[in-house]
Order: sequence, then structure tokens, then C-alpha cells
Amino acid sequence: MDTLPWQRINVGSTLRRSLLREKTRAGHTLKKASRHKWDSSQRSLCTSALVLSPSSDSDRCLKVLYRVCWAGSSSKSAFARHHSFHPRRYAPSRLFITIESFAAIKYNIQRHHSTMKFSISLLAASLATAEAGVWGNLRRRLSFEKVATYSPGSQVTDHCAIDRDQRAIEVELARKTNESWENAQQIYLQGGNSKSYALITLSEPLRSNVAKGTSVTGKNADGNEVAGKMYDTTSSGTVNVKIQYATTDVQDSYVQCQVGALVGEDINMSGCFADGENTINIGGEVYTYTYTAATENKNGRTIAGFSTQLEDKLKNGPGAPYADFEYFRKYYGTSDYADQWVNAAFEGGRTSFTNGNADFSQYGMEGREQIIKKGTAYMNVWMYTIREFEDALDDCKRGCINCNDDPVHAWDEGVCFYTGSLEGQDGAPSGYLLHQLADKRSLNFKTGGPDGTDVDGQSKLNYDLMDEFALGNYQLQSGNCPSARKTKERIAQLMYIPMIQGSLRYAYKVDKLQGGEKEKAEGAAFAAAVLPRVHAANSDAAAKIYNNLRVGASSTNHQEVKEAFESVYPQLGLTCADIGGLWNEATNSYYPGMGPCTDASTTKVVTETNSTLAIALGTTFGVLFALALIAVLYMRSREKQGAPVFKAGELEFKTEGGEEEADFN
Repeated sequence: MDTLPWQRINVGSTLRRSLLREKTRAGHTLKKASRHKWDSSQRSLCTSALVLSPSSDSDRCLKVLYRVCWAGSSSKSAFARHHSFHPRRYAPSRLFITIESFAAIKYNIQRHHSTMKFSISLLAASLATAEAGVWGNLRRRLSFEKVATYSPGSQVTDHCAIDRDQRAIEVELARKTNESWENAQQIYLQGGNSKSYALITLSEPLRSNVAKGTSVTGKNADGNEVAGKMYDTTSSGTVNVKIQYATTDVQDSYVQCQVGALVGEDINMSGCFADGENTINIGGEVYTYTYTAATENKNGRTIAGFSTQLEDKLKNGPGAPYADFEYFRKYYGTSDYADQWVNAAFEGGRTSFTNGNADFSQYGMEGREQIIKKGTAYMNVWMYTIREFEDALDDCKRGCINCNDDPVHAWDEGVCFYTGSLEGQDGAPSGYLLHQLADKRSLNFKTGGPDGTDVDGQSKLNYDLMDEFALGNYQLQSGNCPSARKTKERIAQLMYIPMIQGSLRYAYKVDKLQGGEKEKAEGAAFAAAVLPRVHAANSDAAAKIYNNLRVGASSTNHQEVKEAFESVYPQLGLTCADIGGLWNEATNSYYPGMGPCTDASTTKVVTETNSTLAIALGTTFGVLFALALIAVLYMRSREKQGAPVFKAGELEFKTEGGEEEADFN
């Protein structure tokens, strides 16, 4: 993507005229926003955003101004203060924007205009950050390629590339040979695409201590310069040294040394340090080194590490206990549950958890393939994604604008692990991680599109999560740590949706569509990725799901699974609409018994309304019947007294000519 230069926009008089011209329209917009049910983090934000619409011949043409407010106070006077415009706030010297940021803002406004559900970070970052006087940081943050429509505030191309390990694992698993499965397991354990480094041996020890990140340069096999940095702080006297390769902002060429445990065409050594004996410059000091490029280029970030590192990073982290991690640690009885699950499947063995055990000796390669590839993506990567968001919150400094770069970087990493690199900048369905899963399941459950009613396109879940990711990014930048934590909690709730959908889908396939080993394994894998959360809400519901979907289950009752999940939706912060129903594309209808459920709160309201209506109607008809009975008794009494209410001869019918035709006696 070409990065456009920043332009100073002269909006002095133009802006003031636009403010007056758009005041009525903006007031209407504010009324709509005030009626919308925003969460507390959004209500606490009250900011202004310029939406620029460049003309074809100028990138400085101001077309429309929106002022959007979310009043945190319930006081009408406090809300009223936010309705007024303050033109002087936007002095020309303080207003900057790029075509790129305009496009992002315009896209989000158009996408959500009907419901006023704006992407807060994209709207606020253009002006609110400007008022804080941090243009240098903002310019840096807006220069990175998007990650599936998300705009990161830091370089995370190397982190996003973890999905290339997932792809390599899946390719080797699909070959279904002993050799290819050994390759897949080594890629899982050793990686190949993320945090690449060279392990070199110096001909003489380091002459002094060298700090982590110190610049290192050398040559590749063609004699071209290769840049890197010290992987760790290294003491003088050391001869075995780790040097991490430099990465770029461009995802397609983020690094040119990809080896690790990769095989075949996935190996790329064009940007590796030259083989054999050569020289290298470490912090201005030249050393001679030796190493073997094919075996001593390794990786510091692996999918296995996403599980094995949780003990230190989450169990013993500064913000412990972390809720979602604790659900899984307590249920399975170990921090590295995902790694144990995957390795047991590779080896055809059994797990030894406190709950949720599986004996993979009952499956052949067809079933174990599903267990492994879903376990790596939906258990290892899922929890480490949450870990990065937690890390961002641990480092967040409340109320500080200029000191939250590290939290933003950690947050960006979390988004990268959710999406991966292969989704591209537009998030088109082509990845291997959680973003891709959400899109696939939305097709099965008719929850696609911004409104969650489509059977194609991007999932509503991904629309919602991208909004939450952007909101969290902005909250961290502005030092709004408490609201960022609430955003993280909502993200975690939403990320369980595809796991529930997958469990429901394969429960039905096994029960009603004669699903075999593959379908049974997929159901077991999805259930394993969500059972701990269900167990924390209701252990009985979790037991029903496990017994129906576990490896080696004697039978599967899809209705029992569905009812068990639905019973805990409120505790999980989810609704029936979030999950949808299992859609049969062939018949253009839901599979029997698998339509969307009705939320308990909605059912209660409907029931109470119907009861009230029944009472009202019953009372009305009762009164009418009583009045009719009284009238009949009165007329009978008059008749017995010889004075009937209706006397003979009072009713006559005449012919058209006026003559008497009949007389009722």
C-alpha cells in the first residue's frame, strides 16, 4: 500500500461555515446516538470527528462534518453541553488527516450509519489524538498496513505470520504419511515463519556485554547486506549468539529467512546470513563466525509455545488471575492443556486431564488430523490471543496519552494472532486462524453480514470484533484502561461463538447425517475448545456436551447438546441471535430442530404480555356476558308482569310501494 504524505488542511473559514450549515443535521444525529443503547465504555467517550471527502482533484476538500457524542453522565445539562460546537477547537494549525485515514473513517460511517454504531477509534483518533499534541506518534501509527481491515499502531507483520506455520502444519497433515506427520509435529514445535533468528558461533568470545536489540549486520550468500539485532542481552565471553532477523512493514516481504522446521518450497534462505565462515558486525565490532544455514536458522515464536508459555505468562502474570485462562486451567487441571491435547493426538495416545480427557488411539489419521489442526488453531492460538490482550491491559497506564505504545503493540499482536497474515488487508476469506473460522461458521449458521442475517460474505462476528479491536486500540492510546478492560471482556465473550457453532454443527452431523470418524473428531475438537467456559457456568451442561461429543462417545444426541449450550448463553454473555441456527443451503431453511433459539428474557416478556392480554380479554368478555344476562332476566320479568319490552305491532315491513307486508306478533 502506498503511504500518502500528510497534508495540512486549511479549514479556518470553511470549517466555521460548515459547522453552521451542518448544525441541524448533527443535532439529529446526536438524538439518534443518544437513543442507541451504547455500552459504558462508549458512553464515556465524547469526542468530535471530521469526516473528509476529498474531491477528484484535491485531497483537502472538506465536505461534511459530524459531531458524535456519547455522554457518560445521565444529567441532561451535561449531555446538552456536548451538543454545542466549538469551531475554535479546530484551528488550522492543529488539523491533519490523510486519504488513508479518511477512507477508513468514511467506510466505517457508511457501514454503520443506519444504527449509529461507529468505529470509535477510527473516528476519534484523527482529532482527539491531535489535540493531545502527539502528531509524531500518530503519523507512525497510521503508516502500517491493515490487518483484515484493522489499523495497527505498530509493526506486527512478523507476529501475523504465525498463520503460515498453521498452513504448513495442515499441508503436511493432509499428506497422511508417517514422514509428513513427523514434519507437521516439528513445525508445530519449532516453527519456521515467525521471529526468525540465526544461532551463530563466534571464532572469539564477545569482547563486551551486548544489549538486546543492538544492531547487527552481515551478508547473505549473494553478498548482499542482511540486517538483524541481538535476540537477547548477551554477556561478554559468550561465543554462541542469537541474532534475530530484521522485519519490514510490508507483510508480503516481512522477512527473507524462513527455515526452522519447514520443508520443501516453504523454506526461504535468500535473506539468511551466509553459510560457513564469514564476518559479522555486532554493535560496531567485527567478528568471524561459523554456522549452517539449513539447521541453525530457528524461530522464537511457535504455536506450541503459545501453550507451553502460559504457565509463566498467565498463571504467574502480573494481572493474575485471568478469567478465561483460569476457566481452562481449572477444568483441564494444567496450564499447557492445548499442547498436551495436540501432542497426544500426534502420538495416538491419551490425555491425563482433570476433566475432558480423550483417548486418540480410537482414531486413525483421518480423525487425528482434525483433532490436531483444530487444536493448534482453536486452543493454542485462541488462548494466546487472549493473553496478548491481557498483556496490553497489564501495561496500560491510566490517563497517559504518550506512554502506552507498548500496550498498543501487545493489543496489535493479539489482533494478528486472531487474523493471521493470509487474510490480507481486507479480511477476505483466505486464512487459517480464528478470523477464517468465524467466516466459515457464519455461512453454516446464517450469521453473515453486518446484521448477522446473511449466508455469505464476512461474518457479523468479524464485523463486531473488528469494531471492538479498534475501540480497544483507541482506549489504550488515550489511557482509558478501565474501558479497555471491558472491551477485552466483550472480545473474549464473542470469541467463543464459533466454538459453540462448530460443536452444534458436528453434533447434528453425527446424530442425523451419519457423520463418520472425521465428523466425530471435529465435534470433539470444537467441544474441547469451549467446554471449560461452559463448565464454569454450569457443570451439568458441560457434562452433557462432553458425553455427547467426547472422543469415543457411544452416541450423540444433538438436541441435548443444543439445549445444554442454550442454557448457559446468558452466563456467557451471548444471545440466540449471536449463535444463529444450522442452515441448510439446499432447502433454504434451517435443519429440523436446529433453528435459532429464543432468548429467555424475550420469552419472558412475550409470556407476560400474552398473560396480560388474556386477563384483559377475559375480563371484558366476562363483563359483557354479565350485562347480557341481566338484560335477559329483566326482559323475562317484564314479560311475566304483562308488560313486555317489545310489544306486538311495533315492527313492520312494508313493500316498496309502501303497503303493509307483514306484522310480527
